[in-house]
Amino acid sequence: MAYVISIVNQKGGVGKTTTAVNLCAFLAKKRKKVLVIDLDPQGNATSGFGFEKTSLENTVYDLLVNEEEIANVIVPTEVKNVDMCPTNINLAGAEVELVAAISRETVLKRAIEPVLDQYDYIIIDCPPSLGLLTINALSACEGVIVPIQGEYYALEGLTQLIDTINMIRKKLNPVVGILGVVITMHDSRTQLTKQVVEEVQKYFGDKVFKTFIPRNVRLAEAPSHGKTIDEYDPKSKGSIAYQALAAEVLKRTKS
Repeated sequence: MAYVISIVNQKGGVGKTTTAVNLCAFLAKKRKKVLVIDLDPQGNATSGFGFEKTSLENTVYDLLVNEEEIANVIVPTEVKNVDMCPTNINLAGAEVELVAAISRETVLKRAIEPVLDQYDYIIIDCPPSLGLLTINALSACEGVIVPIQGEYYALEGLTQLIDTINMIRKKLNPVVGILGVVITMHDSRTQLTKQVVEEVQKYFGDKVFKTFIPRNVRLAEAPSHGKTIDEYDPKSKGSIAYQALAAEVLKRTKS
């Protein structure tokens, strides 16, 4: 059965999509079969894998709102062993339309059940909010990865995120928990970054991954070419870091 991971932080610009896309790529390189679900209406993970968002036949919107079978939404990516449930801006209306749905917090969980035995990992890239889409992701997953940028205000809002995860565990999904916290946009040269890392480690303890994702121009460039960092520049610092992160995830999930 697939180990389902949600990449969550209600702050934008912290590296959720970069982490989702490249973690998928390196898990796949370890011969794991991976499905990535783009749950962010901005569709950055979708374009990050080279898909044209305006020409998609079925999307996550159809999966959640129109009750389309997941088999009709999944498309293969150009990365070996990685499939995708793509999305586009239509998903922005899903939160409103799902309000009237029966058991609206677990629509995604029910939707992915038919393919749980077809993948080793399912990675969900969440929107920068704690709304109904993210609650669906938390209800459907076992592990949560929280990307935190190595900058000022990094810990802002994390208490709310932890409270939300605890609420989901009590009411909807008793197995959900934090798999790990990953420091992104890390710059070891600055005193501020060192202070942020210390604060995050004090707050989360051994939940913090040993791998830090550095600030890296090549990482920033790769999505504009519709490529993972492994495809775009496998020798870059960003590529080496995400390969190490994938190894840590494999170890923590004992896969």
